Amino acid sequence: MGDFTLRTADRRDATLSEDAVNDLAARLRGPLLTPQSPGYDEARTIWNAMIDRRPGLIARCAGAADVMQAVRFARENGLLVSVRGGGHNIAGNSLCDGGLLIDLGALRFVHVDPISRTARVAPGATLSDLDRETQAFGLAVPVGINSTTGIAGLTLGGGFGWLTRKYGLTVDNLLGADVVTADGKFLRASADENDDLFWAIRGGGGNFGIVTSFTFRLHPVGPMVFAGLVVHPFAGAGDLMRRYRDATAALPDEATAWMVLRKAPPLPFLPPDVHGKEVVVMPVIYAGDDEAAARKALEPVLSLGTPVGEHVGLMPYAAWQAAFDPLLVPGARNYWKSQNFTGLEDGLIDLLVEEAGRLPSDQCEIFVGLLGAAANRVPADATAYPHRDALFVMNVHARWNTPPEDSACIQWARGVSDRTARYATGGVYVNFVTDDEQRVQAAYGPNYERLRALKAKYDPTNLFCVNQNIAPGG
Repeated sequence: MGDFTLRTADRRDATLSEDAVNDLAARLRGPLLTPQSPGYDEARTIWNAMIDRRPGLIARCAGAADVMQAVRFARENGLLVSVRGGGHNIAGNSLCDGGLLIDLGALRFVHVDPISRTARVAPGATLSDLDRETQAFGLAVPVGINSTTGIAGLTLGGGFGWLTRKYGLTVDNLLGADVVTADGKFLRASADENDDLFWAIRGGGGNFGIVTSFTFRLHPVGPMVFAGLVVHPFAGAGDLMRRYRDATAALPDEATAWMVLRKAPPLPFLPPDVHGKEVVVMPVIYAGDDEAAARKALEPVLSLGTPVGEHVGLMPYAAWQAAFDPLLVPGARNYWKSQNFTGLEDGLIDLLVEEAGRLPSDQCEIFVGLLGAAANRVPADATAYPHRDALFVMNVHARWNTPPEDSACIQWARGVSDRTARYATGGVYVNFVTDDEQRVQAAYGPNYERLRALKAKYDPTNLFCVNQNIAPGG
């Protein structure tokens, strides 16, 4: 096979002998893939089809020991390193060109303790893996809204979704984690052990180490919840969003309603003449199975306007978690822009409606997610995730299928973000930041300097740099 040319952390080429690579392979329980190995292309394929990178080696880890060996090998040889969990990151930071990919995708265990209401979860697990296990006991962790998302990246960036108003962010429910740090050591991070590292990984992304196990607090949710979609005509969208803004102020913590401006997919409860036309979609959920209580709690938003279609009622929580998967399957090209808002001003609503009237593809959308309640009752410095003032999060989700569409879709997303920035807080959710943005300080705000100091402590050479990177500092 001969020697290997790999990329170093300072983006130079280095030659490693075949013996050195074979020695690493012998120390791993999982396989070590080269570009010539069967399964290499599958292992480097991730959710966002815009990302096409070719790692020099892929260590498909079978456990924490493999992660430790891979990290030590990378450090000793000065290699560029990326870490893959679920491979769902919009920026494609799970892949690097020419370096060592530490792949955690095979680590998917979920161990639930229904007595203590906790779950121990491996970093390759998806939200679907987690929901299937916890829902067997009528328990859940507040996570995201697409069941194919990986739990690791979601958690390390903060994590929000349908249960956030009732139970907080994903990081607010993290009790501890096993972490392999940049020196190849295995540490436990919790409120009682390495508490500064525990603070940093609750929102600081993959900057501080590789988590090989998460421990979460669970809450009684499901197996049935009240949820569904209410779809309104696009005509009058501005007035509808103003009434939505006012109505959401009256919602209890258990109730959540979002707004999505997009073209209608061919859902069976929508009349055919609406399919492919601009609509306002309102996903709603009540974190409980009492339908009468749910309808009463959600009445302020369920009574808005005259919908063109509605499908709400009791359904399995796990099914609701997967309801949007068909719109987010792998293989499409994706580009996001995001802003945080403390409110929806009239001028902002007018801009959103205007931009939603010129979607560049049938798959593009603007979603406005409602936070508040439990998520906003946590101090900004309690976790690395700082955006406890954000009541609404906007994600401009540009999605399309072919490279010739790249320019129009990307420019549209950037335009929406630029035009709405004057209404925003200036902060941004780090999991929504694309690779061409310089918004790391905006993602961490007042917590940024503390994170830089902890980076210097736990990763002084910046081994973990293929991410929304926090440079080591004083």
